[in-house]
Amino acid sequence: MEPSVMSYLPLSLCYLTSTTFSSSILTHLYINVETLDDCFYLLDGRLRKLTTLCVNVYYVNTFVEIVHNMDQLLNLKCFSLKLFHSFQQYDKIALLLRRMSNLEKLTLNIFIKNRNRVIDGTNIQHDILDYMPQLRSFIFYICTYVEPAVLSYKLSSEDIQQTLTNIGLQHVSNMVNYVTCFVNFVYGVRAACSIFSLPFEFNYLQDLGNNFPNIVFSCVTYLLIQDTIPFEHEFFMRIARSFPLLKHLCIRNRESQQLNGLVTFSSDNCQLHSIIEYPHLTILDVRSSHIDYAEQFLNETKTFIPCLTEIEASFSGHLKAVTKDFTREETRRNCAKVKKITSIVPVVHSEDFCLYFPSLYK
Repeated sequence: MEPSVMSYLPLSLCYLTSTTFSSSILTHLYINVETLDDCFYLLDGRLRKLTTLCVNVYYVNTFVEIVHNMDQLLNLKCFSLKLFHSFQQYDKIALLLRRMSNLEKLTLNIFIKNRNRVIDGTNIQHDILDYMPQLRSFIFYICTYVEPAVLSYKLSSEDIQQTLTNIGLQHVSNMVNYVTCFVNFVYGVRAACSIFSLPFEFNYLQDLGNNFPNIVFSCVTYLLIQDTIPFEHEFFMRIARSFPLLKHLCIRNRESQQLNGLVTFSSDNCQLHSIIEYPHLTILDVRSSHIDYAEQFLNETKTFIPCLTEIEASFSGHLKAVTKDFTREETRRNCAKVKKITSIVPVVHSEDFCLYFPSLYK
């Protein structure tokens, strides 16, 4: 089983010479690094005996052009690469993978931006599989962000799925979603196109929208959802079923729920929906969302969150409004175990506030 390395700080290798950081006997390495270039340094010949390398990259350096050793990595049998930020240098990844002709197991999680085409089955075949004749296991989650204006064709989930089927990948799926972005101080919309192997083996998933496949993501504990149209109650029912172990939910949606436009916060006794339960959810992030989603999750007549310990909100006024100045009974139970509240404007710790969030002071 892969060791847990997520708690370790990322390392930077760019200032270390090959004689300072090298080994002639190391065969397995699990490591967190700062940039993608650090991954290339690991494979520049200083660790020639490596058979297994698992790398988590925390940042992507897009400004430095460095010429790295491009020799074949014939000893490498297992390689895992996970990037936690989107990047533009897809070609660098493709060139790196082409050096691994004897690879038997590949795990790939990357987010690619500023392309005029999405990464689909055709790219998987030509950029990866054609260069790995020994590959037996391929676990992947690849997301491409593209501007609709630069696309020369219409995006279709069915067409993307067909490209995956065409290359013989059967246990795979995809999602196409439109999300907001902020570039050069201007808000816009871009398409987020994800392809992934099944079962989904990563513990996080992002940019999921209203239209997502009917799949149980049993490993996912962190989920970021966003869309340009509202999330309604039925959508959150699907989320609860599809993500049974969800612990951290981030909601990005500025659109008001249609039903909440008709039913105000005063309608506490009007039970219009079945109650959704998120038994493992501990962190709720509604910083970039309409106030309706704080209402959706804190109101126990809509959602029950027995383990909620942290709330991240953009404005303390949203919490005040939803909880009616921290006196509303329908939102009290979901707030009772909260130990941390983060907001842009600090919350005034009134007497009602202190009674409403007793766990903050334990």
